[in-house]
Amino acid sequence: MTTVNVNGVALGVESFGDDDAPLVLLAGGTTMLSWPDALCERLAAGGRRVVRYDLRDSGESTTADPEAPAYTLRDLAADAAALAGALGGGPAHLAGIGVGGMVAQVAVLEHPAAFSALTLAGTRPVAPGPPDADLPDHDQATMGRMFARPMPDWGDREAVAEFAAAGAEILGDDPDAARATAARIWDRTPGTAPPVQMANQMGLVFSRLDCAPRWRERLPGIEVPTLVVHGRRNRFFPVGNGEAIAREIPGARLLVLDEAATAIPGAAAGEVAAAMLKLG
Repeated sequence: MTTVNVNGVALGVESFGDDDAPLVLLAGGTTMLSWPDALCERLAAGGRRVVRYDLRDSGESTTADPEAPAYTLRDLAADAAALAGALGGGPAHLAGIGVGGMVAQVAVLEHPAAFSALTLAGTRPVAPGPPDADLPDHDQATMGRMFARPMPDWGDREAVAEFAAAGAEILGDDPDAARATAARIWDRTPGTAPPVQMANQMGLVFSRLDCAPRWRERLPGIEVPTLVVHGRRNRFFPVGNGEAIAREIPGARLLVLDEAATAIPGAAAGEVAAAMLKLG
């Protein structure tokens, strides 16, 4: 792992595969560990240079004030384009998961020359907050259970890992995988201050971003090959969100993972990698 400086910030990155191979850039949601190791390795084995990275205020990237971020969604999109340029090798295949998928949509719309393909995993076509009337919202019973829990002691690695595992079980994800990932995220988080930990573990910084203007109406203008991946059991962004994105981006392919929720399971890494590799 290392950092790359773009747009006045340092972005934490990790690379897999041959440096001279076509680039697949994976935007974290919010940390790079949202993208499972197995998927990165499968993409690299398929002849790609895979670089996953942390969004601002997470992981090894510049951390300032997650409670009052002085940047916008459009700045995060510009980071993706600048990082693709800094890494070199021509236009990149950009992929975003969760809130990283919002970054990826805006990045391809606003910086089309930087990208050759787009993958959107477990995301939706509108900003945090109430969705459009035709889009399914978070499952309210699930959200009630998630946010009724007391916060852990953010200075206790094991408590944070157990908190993540319990949340994964509520969401329908693998609690063992979530526990292991949360411990790795904790190890990479710069300090135990609750706002910083929550930005890394829960992505709550995203709810404080300025995400204007809307971009959903611009999706038909995306011209690069696009793959939309969504878990059938996703209760946070229900599958209707992925279906809407796939309808609105011309020629997009929808891959629904019947046994997945918000995370990409290790067992699905091969299927997702194969679909991504077909985009180029």
